[in-house]
Amino acid sequence: QLPILSRRRPEVAFVGGREEVKFRDVRLFLVERRMGKSRRNFLSNLARSKGFCVDDALSADVTHVVSEGNAAQELWSWLEEQGFRETHDKHVLHISWFTESMSAGRPVPVEIRHYIQRSCAHPSAKPESAVSPYACQRRTTLDNHNKIFTDALEVLAENMELCGNQGPSLAFRRAASVLKSLPAALRCPEETQHLPCLGEHSRAIIEISECGSSSRVEEILNDERYRTMKLFSSVFGVGPKTAENWFCRGLRTFEQVLSEPSIRLNRMQTMGMHSVYNVCVCVCVCLTCRGKEFGHDVDFIIKTTEAGQEDVILPAVIKRFKSQNILLYSDLQESTFDLRKLPTHCFEAMDHFSKCFLIIKLKREQETDARAGKDWKAVRVDLVAPPLERFAYALLGWTGSTLFERDLRRFARLERGKLLDTIFVGTFGPHNNTFLPANTEEDIFAHLGLEYIEPWQRNA
Repeated sequence: QLPILSRRRPEVAFVGGREEVKFRDVRLFLVERRMGKSRRNFLSNLARSKGFCVDDALSADVTHVVSEGNAAQELWSWLEEQGFRETHDKHVLHISWFTESMSAGRPVPVEIRHYIQRSCAHPSAKPESAVSPYACQRRTTLDNHNKIFTDALEVLAENMELCGNQGPSLAFRRAASVLKSLPAALRCPEETQHLPCLGEHSRAIIEISECGSSSRVEEILNDERYRTMKLFSSVFGVGPKTAENWFCRGLRTFEQVLSEPSIRLNRMQTMGMHSVYNVCVCVCVCLTCRGKEFGHDVDFIIKTTEAGQEDVILPAVIKRFKSQNILLYSDLQESTFDLRKLPTHCFEAMDHFSKCFLIIKLKREQETDARAGKDWKAVRVDLVAPPLERFAYALLGWTGSTLFERDLRRFARLERGKLLDTIFVGTFGPHNNTFLPANTEEDIFAHLGLEYIEPWQRNA
């Protein structure tokens, strides 16, 4: 049987000068590689018929480079060899922008999803597919290019949290987290249209904040209740309910709380109030550091050399601190870890490992604080002692950030059908429970089919 031969279509050349140019601010160049010469000619003729100006050669006059099917790195290498540089009025775009413009009969606004990412080292705006709705799939460093927007969203989130509205608070935090992960600043509010986790209210705040301020955010910042609740909640041992109670009783400052006879502080709150006047932000030199130079406390995950030592290590540490006369407060919580009672489908923010929360006093390296009259500072220190075989899970769980950890568990449940805790990851059913061992954080990411993200890239 003879093969069926198809006749190749003849290439159609465009005869210039016949179509009216309607959009003189836009000059297109279609990359022939991968697209093919015939398709490029067809698309060029289509664009010209709709009033677009299309150049057959790449030049300094081109404003929009359109590519189809090319690897980003290869494309950018070729463009840079040609001397093309992306600026505020020159764009390198996916074919999706071109097809949408042809359908609309005009150049549609360029959005983040249209851009072709340059590289990890020199990124342009990310296309839509590169921005995951899960923080555990986004690399978020401390380089926040959209701080004006994220600051506003986090004020709204904090205010909602203090009011007990956890749902809206989480929504605003997720929106801020997405913006923190972007490799470049937003150039216009329209670029948020195809970003995940940004609802109507978040976009409205972004549009307002673009002008430099938001009346809604300013109103919250100037609200006496918000400022007082935030102040009281900053004290170790004082939660939103206690802060609300103090505010409703007319108290506005720490001095008023301490001088109010009817208020009896528990031991934790007493030490929290005591440390308010002596606390100094300390350098985080701990295992769970995410790249921050400063923090409000220090977390240490203690890795024992032998199984079973985790039950005795923390009491020994507390005893040592007491003997050195540097322990101001300690709250030791013994391990409740029992493999026979797992899995639990209710995640507990404080895991089952042995842990203790301390306030210790450290000698100041600088001159004595004249106000406090003391040569030491109070520092929050949290110690966790997991079983040896659970160290990797504890390390991942305590590294944070909070939203990163929340999305890691959400991804495991919704996308992989697994349970993740600071104790285990596994699949569980009526007749088959599987705990997956992990010696490192990388092992846990591999169990979930995720690319490993370094701790300094988890600032979501």
